[in-house]
Amino acid sequence: MNSFRVFGILRLGLCGVLVAALSGCAAYPRLINSPVDPGGRGLNSLAADLSPSISGRYIAFVSEREQRQDIYLYDRQSQRTIALPGLNSLDTIAESPSVSSDGRYIVFAGNRQGRSGIFIYDRETRQLRNLTENLNATVRNPTLSANGSTVAFEANLNGQWDILVYNRNGQPLDLPTPVR
Repeated sequence: MNSFRVFGILRLGLCGVLVAALSGCAAYPRLINSPVDPGGRGLNSLAADLSPSISGRYIAFVSEREQRQDIYLYDRQSQRTIALPGLNSLDTIAESPSVSSDGRYIVFAGNRQGRSGIFIYDRETRQLRNLTENLNATVRNPTLSANGSTVAFEANLNGQWDILVYNRNGQPLDLPTPVR
């Protein structure tokens, strides 16, 4: 028996075992179907919907619904997107959103006029702030604590990527030095 035929038999056998295992397991998680909403009020749209981040009942994500990369917030309970006045702007490319568990704060990386920044949006006050406007570094991939008080992100300082931690007011937090 040649190696191609053996490989084909093994592949068919493994696929059959995998399909049987997945379909026969009642506890296996099912995909939640979220249909495309042509009106853009749902989780999925006719445009590219990217980079989801879930916390509590909210999903923050990037979408190209307006022919640019904007941040959207989806409420799983009401099954609709939530208006975010003052968040998205024509001159900012948004990516990597993260949301607090109560949906009040959204943090994301943005590129505005060729300069990267970490931005935080407060849904209650409708205010958008650049947390890193005084940091001379390229920044990316922010994540927000569940209560929205702390932001961790990557920063390229002096040619090396490091992790920085700020409070939501834009102040760096001093982390304890590891004990050796």
